[in-house]
Amino acid sequence: MALMDKIIRLVEKNILNGDPEVHLTLLLRNVQRLSDLTNNPQVTLVEGDANNEEALKAAIHAQDIVYVSFVEHGAGAKLTQKIIKVMKDEGVHRLISSNILGIYDEVPGAFGDFNRKMCFGGHIDDNSPVVLSDRYVEESGLDYTVLRIAWLNDRNDTNYTITHKGEEYVGVSVSRKSVAEVVTKIIENPNKWNNESIGFADPTTQGSSRPVY
Repeated sequence: MALMDKIIRLVEKNILNGDPEVHLTLLLRNVQRLSDLTNNPQVTLVEGDANNEEALKAAIHAQDIVYVSFVEHGAGAKLTQKIIKVMKDEGVHRLISSNILGIYDEVPGAFGDFNRKMCFGGHIDDNSPVVLSDRYVEESGLDYTVLRIAWLNDRNDTNYTITHKGEEYVGVSVSRKSVAEVVTKIIENPNKWNNESIGFADPTTQGSSRPVY
């Protein structure tokens, strides 16, 4: 389940070009945006808003994995809490949760200063939506992977270094294609990075003080 963006379209492409036994259920506000998939037997389109619990239930019911492609920005991370609740109600246990780099103040140097200013107003608040979202996911009892995604670009490569919670973040930017590859790897092997919070970025961008586009 995911709200649609460039990354999920890349994930969708990877899945539909891969194992024909994998079925996609996609939640989006306007299913006409994906009219090309209406008759695809591998795809179920659910129209609705992720803030609506009934829409979430329709999308999450009987799934093996829930992928949330958006980053939580709502006060109190209430949508993250709602997704966790619905997953538990529906007996679905595997979650891939999108988040941003810097939620543990793990980004070093001048870029770390830049990232704190741009993403957190200069100071990482324990009550910011992204920090709360990570905490709720980690404490949910679900099998989760938190993706701490670097600043995105549209480079046509899949070059990235994985870092784990407690480690210094490596790199400042990453391609959307790389994010899609990481998500696809988890879908193909749900045990991969299970119960982990991973950061990943192009290591060649390490040392830059600004995002690399």
